[in-house]
Amino acid sequence: MTATVDRDPGLQPERTRLAWRRTTLTATVVALLAVRQALHGGAAPASLIAVALSALAWLGLLVVAHRRMLRMGVARPEPLAPRGALTATLCTVALAVFAAAMLF
Repeated sequence: MTATVDRDPGLQPERTRLAWRRTTLTATVVALLAVRQALHGGAAPASLIAVALSALAWLGLLVVAHRRMLRMGVARPEPLAPRGALTATLCTVALAVFAAAMLF
């Protein structure tokens, strides 16, 4: 026997939307710290390239997150498309790689 539980269908999309906002805020802070590190470290050409690529990855993540947040505005949103998930993953990994590259 299963019990039917009434739930607010708007809570899960709201939590997901907030998670995307936290992710983009974190990526923004990381990108700004990368710029600060590159400029503070003497602005070597390799650091500037890493900063430029970090900015590109950051913008890619922002685009994916913004599209996802727009689609989360309904009670039963569609699942995240595999292409969007792959793009978000690649942008996140790229940010980590470029950050590591700027340390060396």
